[in-house]
Amino acid sequence: MTREAIKPKTSQSQYKKRKKRPCVFCIDQNSLDYKDIGFVKRFMTDRGKIAPRRLSGCCALHQRMVANAVKRARQIGLVPYVVD
Repeated sequence: MTREAIKPKTSQSQYKKRKKRPCVFCIDQNSLDYKDIGFVKRFMTDRGKIAPRRLSGCCALHQRMVANAVKRARQIGLVPYVVD
C-alpha cells in the first residue's frame, strides 16, 4: 500500500478561507488619539489587554499605532492597566 491510499480524503469546502477584513484606519483615514477613551477601549480586551491584530482587524502599521495609544492612555491614567 502506498501512502496516498492511506491518507484520508479532505474536501476543499471543509476549509473555507475567510475574507480578510480591511483595516479601519486605512479605509477611513482616521487617526487614533489616546484621549478618545471610547475608541481606544475598542482595541482592548475585556481584561484590559491590547487586542491582537486578528481581533482588532488592523494592519501591522496601525496595530503599532494602536499599541502606542493604549500605552499612553494607561500611563496618563485614562485607561486601567488591569480590569478586576
